[in-house]
Amino acid sequence: MASVCPRCHRVLEEDEVCCAQLTCTLRCTSCFKVTIGVAIPYGSCFLCGGQLEIMADRDVGDSMVHPPIHDAMQFELDLFHFYRLAEEKATKPEQRIVLESLSEGAGAHLFDLKERYHAQPGWEMVELASNEDTLQSDWPVRGLRIESSAEIADLYQMALTMERRARDRFYELEHEFPLGLENELCKELAAEEDEHIAMLETELALIA
Repeated sequence: MASVCPRCHRVLEEDEVCCAQLTCTLRCTSCFKVTIGVAIPYGSCFLCGGQLEIMADRDVGDSMVHPPIHDAMQFELDLFHFYRLAEEKATKPEQRIVLESLSEGAGAHLFDLKERYHAQPGWEMVELASNEDTLQSDWPVRGLRIESSAEIADLYQMALTMERRARDRFYELEHEFPLGLENELCKELAAEEDEHIAMLETELALIA
């Protein structure tokens, strides 16, 4: 029986959805959380309960010239290397397990940013993050060190501190730009950090 694809509206000979494997980018109209999925949105934003909308394709040009994207990429790079360096120095198996999980999370978030905004960090960003001295001077991890006596809860609290620093940075940047692309990017990236914070708080509550 012939049907019409609800995605592209092409007439099909069989009762099927020809665009079932195509992804769409969704954004909450309230908190600006961006997600990518294969389904047409229904219901509400899982983060704040706001209404979802399908985002049209947009051209951000050279994404790394936008301060919000640049800072988000540097942040995830810093976190990835911070956790990896800490894992190498960890003295307890349970520390290494948590730090490995946190570094994998930062790596996954970095990949998501690269895919979403077509962003590629420059060598100077990678070099800053991979050098322990310069890493410790950068804003996300400044003043933070993992002690050999740190418990799992301490590691999660430190991770939360860095995620909150990133969220607050995007909130601050948001006020520096008028309504437009840069302002939207700040809101999207702040919402991303809110999601990371919620995930860490949930994990911390499970071990408390």
